[in-house]
Amino acid sequence: MHHLHTALTWLRLGVSAPRVRDERGDVPGWVLVTVMTAGLVMAIWGVAQGQLSSMLSSALGSVK
Repeated sequence: MHHLHTALTWLRLGVSAPRVRDERGDVPGWVLVTVMTAGLVMAIWGVAQGQLSSMLSSALGSVK
């Protein structure tokens, strides 16, 4: 019974204890966001390349 009480106490302290936060950020998360954004851009560019190119040419042509 003593072991169960000790284990439950450690569990309670582990869950409720304040955690030290790393201020550097979540590097794997940022890498995932960057890779997914690049993938979305490539997918959109692959589907709408003609329309995007003509929009860009038209916009640059109207600046002149």
